[in-house]
Amino acid sequence: MNVLVVNAGSSSLKYQLFDTAKKLVVAKGLCEKIGIDGPQTIGALTHKNLLNGKEYHADLPMGDHTAAIQYVVDVLLHPEYGCVSSMSEIEAVGHRIVHGGAYFSESVLLTEDVLAKLELCRDLAPLHTGAHIQGIQGCQKVMPGTPQVLVFDTAFHQTMAPEAYMYGLPYETYEKYAIRRYGAHGTSHRYVTGRMLEILGRTENTKIVTCHLGNGSSISAVKDGKVVDTSMGFTPLAGVMMGTRCGDIDPAIVPFLMEKENLSPEEMNTYLNKKCGFLGVSGVSSDCRNISDAIRQGNARAALTLNMFGYQIKKYIGAYAAAMNGLDAIVFTAGIGENTASVRELACTGLEYLGVSFDKEANDHVQRPVGITCLSKPDSRVMVYLIPTNEELVIALDTETIVQALQK
Repeated sequence: MNVLVVNAGSSSLKYQLFDTAKKLVVAKGLCEKIGIDGPQTIGALTHKNLLNGKEYHADLPMGDHTAAIQYVVDVLLHPEYGCVSSMSEIEAVGHRIVHGGAYFSESVLLTEDVLAKLELCRDLAPLHTGAHIQGIQGCQKVMPGTPQVLVFDTAFHQTMAPEAYMYGLPYETYEKYAIRRYGAHGTSHRYVTGRMLEILGRTENTKIVTCHLGNGSSISAVKDGKVVDTSMGFTPLAGVMMGTRCGDIDPAIVPFLMEKENLSPEEMNTYLNKKCGFLGVSGVSSDCRNISDAIRQGNARAALTLNMFGYQIKKYIGAYAAAMNGLDAIVFTAGIGENTASVRELACTGLEYLGVSFDKEANDHVQRPVGITCLSKPDSRVMVYLIPTNEELVIALDTETIVQALQK
């Protein structure tokens, strides 16, 4: 089945066309600057046909996501740059959705009721949900009749028990505003968990900590294939420090800084989400590669930044081992997890008491392009693995499964 995977942002739209039978990406691309100047916006389309290697770049009018989707379909059908000959060959669309609230514990076929429930999630992810809905509506207009499936980043975490997802706030707050731990990056955690379970050769009696480390980072405890806890919370601001997000802090810091710096709630939200983390501590960059370069040049604050990051990851691993009463495997994935050896080493150093025997030489010599790599020694009681994530494949396969069920 040919499945178009769509990840719509507020002014961007990433896409990949999958041949699910071969688990192969046949084309991918990105639309940028959608609607930033209103209906007259000139956006940019970058497209690559992975079957013949041909690339296409163009500046085009992109006043909204419907226009962007139309250009995506046009280039996929293009005789030189495209890879399908008719619209009917795109058999389904799968959407990445950041937040499904408490409504969605699995991927679902788009219906009017599903779209209405997604509207109720706007307040839980205001920067994302509106954009997702625009992407969905754009596909409805350009590809009427093509089934669409929504795949939620929060769904994999819906197996958490109340003692893990509730906060110490008045219970009425939860009932009124649905304030609880939801987590994020669930599609990535789900993918790498599945690969790790294959390596372990079983699902029952397994205890895995998955570390999705990138500009946004989250860590999950997965027992018997199901999430029992995760580091991100009501929003993606919680957990370990990230590129520009502060991660876990004392809540009293918020009103303290608002008073001292005369910040409005909106300004405080921007401060915590955009000016903290790697960028705020290092003063260098939000990008781990730039931080690593600064460390090599002797920058002490850059070194502090990565030391803090590694320490926080290690604390979560230890806490989750306690929550699961043991540990079988640690998995690193995503941009930093897959590409920054020093972070993996910092996170695993000092876990010998858990049975981790980390293979520093294997870690330092990870091959490019990155593949599944064992980072623990043969005598290690806890396996440590680097597993490249593939969220888009999960979305494509979920979409295929749901659409095929309709046809039976």
